[in-house]
Amino acid sequence: MAGMGIGGLVYSLIYPILSGEKKTERRVSGFSVESSRSKRSSLKSSANDMQRKRQKVQDTLDELDEKHKAAEKVTLHMRIVRAGLEISNEQFIMYSMVTATVVAVLTYLMAPGNYILAAMGFFVGAFGLPRFYLTKKAAKRQKKFITEFANAIDVIIRGVRSGLPLNDCMTIIASEIPQPVGGEFKSMLEQVRIGVTLENALGRMYERIPVQEVNFFAIVLSIQAKTGGNLAESLSNLSQVLRERRKLVNKVIAFSQEAKASASIIGALPIIVMALVYLTTPDYIMVLFTDPTGHLILAGAGALMTVGVLIMRKMINFDF
Repeated sequence: MAGMGIGGLVYSLIYPILSGEKKTERRVSGFSVESSRSKRSSLKSSANDMQRKRQKVQDTLDELDEKHKAAEKVTLHMRIVRAGLEISNEQFIMYSMVTATVVAVLTYLMAPGNYILAAMGFFVGAFGLPRFYLTKKAAKRQKKFITEFANAIDVIIRGVRSGLPLNDCMTIIASEIPQPVGGEFKSMLEQVRIGVTLENALGRMYERIPVQEVNFFAIVLSIQAKTGGNLAESLSNLSQVLRERRKLVNKVIAFSQEAKASASIIGALPIIVMALVYLTTPDYIMVLFTDPTGHLILAGAGALMTVGVLIMRKMINFDF
């Protein structure tokens, strides 16, 4: 029995060596270590790739932000371009001088001998009315651009999904989408054909149409060009965002119409009353235009009206 016990003990100690179990355990252990190292290396590589992509996206956003800040100084020529007018700076200045002369003459006829009011009318006609016209014209053009821009992006989405290159999709937009979207894409394609990069062409489009929708579009294309990805999916998400944004803007405009109507009535009421008094009893109100004290009263009333109109405008206008 003692011999059998000793033999069994020796067998249990020698068997793993003879059968290769120790070697198998060492191989399995080494494989586990290598596998864990490989997993850690793969995770680290994936994290590095993600970090590089994020850095590229951040660099692209910083570049676009710097370009937009540099384009904040708007020249007279850029104002004319944004309004969609095909005239030169000299022609605009000439039209402004004609408007100023007409306004000054009408002001002088309404208040004969009052050169101060005539000079004020000339100043308003030379600088106020032309710039106001450019601002309203540009705002109307931008609003029309935003209305058609989502449809233009949908054209790119369908074209990319069907296998068309991006430039061909933009060519379809330039020929099929109404103005000003078609004209802006046509101008961008012409710049690309003569060697301007797509990123710079989009930046120039943003200068001509300074709306956030164009900025979003430029960011999507710039990031996709540098980091890759599914362009159709990115533009599809952008199109949905633009449509939801437009719905929100329309809702805000609808809710603010009552306040705008009230502000318009309040702002126009003094002018309407003055016109009615002039039509009924002109001698009663002409004292304001002929007497020096009346001039001071008119100046004070005009200043107060201007302040009130600006305050109401600030209250009813919203930044989207």
